[in-house]
Amino acid sequence: MGGAMALTLGALAYPSMLGVSTVSSSPDRVIANTQWGPLTESDRDFVVKVRAAGLWEYPVGQIGLQKGTSKGVIEASKHLVDGHSALDTTCRKIAPMLNITLPNVASPQQEGFVATLKADSGKKFDTDFANILRMTHGSIFNTVAKIRSTTKNSLVRALADQANDTVLDHITVMEKTGLVDFDQTLFQQTTPPKLPSSDLTPPPPPAGQPEVVLTPPPNATSTPVNIDGLNGGNGGGSTGASPAPSPTVG
Repeated sequence: MGGAMALTLGALAYPSMLGVSTVSSSPDRVIANTQWGPLTESDRDFVVKVRAAGLWEYPVGQIGLQKGTSKGVIEASKHLVDGHSALDTTCRKIAPMLNITLPNVASPQQEGFVATLKADSGKKFDTDFANILRMTHGSIFNTVAKIRSTTKNSLVRALADQANDTVLDHITVMEKTGLVDFDQTLFQQTTPPKLPSSDLTPPPPPAGQPEVVLTPPPNATSTPVNIDGLNGGNGGGSTGASPAPSPTVG
């Protein structure tokens, strides 16, 4: 399972821009002023990370519904599909408002991770599923908290609120499987492997390619954030800036 877990942790270290292989050294740099508040590089990274997470965790949830052998894994799989479809709807709604390009496929590293779980079966699948997903959600949980406590952009803040609830729910259902090895999982969380940046970046969508939609299940219980009427990040009304950031991000 060590190999699969190493694959997963790298997925959390997304570059500052889609298609750029170097992580920004200025995550707090404001790249655009919008009517919802200033947008920083960290804010932009976060929206991309949430979208990218859904692009592999949603299909993993579908795989779990087919291959899971325990009630706990089946239930956790339902939560993955339900939660990430709602998060994806929010991401796709706010991304064009903030002029953020979203990936349509996961990174090469993430695609390899999905392939790993596809190759698993029986008890090994259940164990790998629970531990890998508990580890990744535990890692991103800290990122969500940091964004929520520091962003001045009300759209990003709303996404962080939703992501906080979703990630905590997913952490909980993974633990309820009874399969989580906490010593190994926490070690993986705090000791991420160093992977080539080319493995960590989802490719930009080709021009004109339809946007991939993560369809909610028929019995969905999670709902996207209602972003209508959100004001700027400083507590007032519109900042007077244009509705969307300038496409020049420098």
